[in-house]
Amino acid sequence: MNIILSEKIKENIRDIQDFPKRGILFKDITPIFELPDLCTEILEGFIEALSNSKIDAVACIESRGFFFGMLLAQKLRVPFIPIRKKGKLPYKTLSLDYELEYGTETMEMHVDAIKPGQNVLIHDDVLATGGTALAASQLIMKAGGNIAGYAFLLSVGFLEGDKKLQFISQNIITLAEY
Repeated sequence: MNIILSEKIKENIRDIQDFPKRGILFKDITPIFELPDLCTEILEGFIEALSNSKIDAVACIESRGFFFGMLLAQKLRVPFIPIRKKGKLPYKTLSLDYELEYGTETMEMHVDAIKPGQNVLIHDDVLATGGTALAASQLIMKAGGNIAGYAFLLSVGFLEGDKKLQFISQNIITLAEY
């Protein structure tokens, strides 16, 4: 982990108490988007950390995962695959129900988004309990894809979300940790 980049990211994260429900301390990444140079450093940090990974596609989790996920896919010159909440994709979908730390949700992906055997990187903004990333992994594997790894802008270490993901891939990249 690049300590300087990690500190820059953490300096620009806004904490929102009791969002989306009471007892949750939400890590708001949107102040980072006001800093184009930091966004470039973040993208370069991901690319450097992924330099030894074979990635055929980048799957990103709605919606904050889309911000850097599309840039990552473009920089890696691979397809971008949106994973969205139920009812948001216009074509035929695969779906999966999963538990969140504050409720349940259904995620979907187009049925033709993954080619069997593709090595797919999963990207999201924050790794908390790992439930959403685990569900995305299950959805991708259901479609015949392999999990090449995970890339998160930040993680909330004490929630130990990485422990849920390690049995699928040891390649878990986080640029900043709380």
